[in-house]
Amino acid sequence: MTDGSFFMTEAQLAAEYGSSRTVTREAVSRLQALGILEGRKRKGLIVCRPDPLRLFQNSLPSLMTSPDDWRDLAQLRYALEVGAIELAIRAATDEQIEHLSQIERELEQAVLEDMASARAIELDVKFHSLILAMTGSRLIAGMQQVLVQFFQTVPQSKPTAASAERICWEHRELLDAIRDRDVERARAMIRVQIRATLDAADQVVASTPTTETGE
Repeated sequence: MTDGSFFMTEAQLAAEYGSSRTVTREAVSRLQALGILEGRKRKGLIVCRPDPLRLFQNSLPSLMTSPDDWRDLAQLRYALEVGAIELAIRAATDEQIEHLSQIERELEQAVLEDMASARAIELDVKFHSLILAMTGSRLIAGMQQVLVQFFQTVPQSKPTAASAERICWEHRELLDAIRDRDVERARAMIRVQIRATLDAADQVVASTPTTETGE
């Protein structure tokens, strides 16, 4: 079926699969939430072309059921950002790089004041989101925005003056590499930054008691 094709009505769907109207309605509601079906008055259910980002965003919470899932997600974010940096540098406009520079200056100030503040976290998200937006790919940029919200609840190491200085230095170095269009240097700095996310996920896994089964 193609986008816009008629699927069937809820009554026809219930009859087809021998399910109750309540169960059918619940199933249809879930498919509508995922953007796969759309209900239209006096017509029935219409097939929609699903938005892959919406599918991923709506499915992700149900997939995050264990610390190992958090680590898998951290690895996905690592692969996404490291892999996308070359595209970002090659496609970035001078205006985008200047905007990134402005965000970096604001981020540095916020981090030095309180690296755990909502403002510092917001600016860090904006910084990395803009880098992936530079690729020109809606899918790449959207994936990062979906992923990053799940890492804001992962426990981070206790803020210190040294860690604040390190974070500022990392972002300055990454910005300089992007400004110089130096792909390898930028990729190295992205690895350093996202490595902290992997380490935090590993700490969550390590601190979670394992369930042993025995007779």
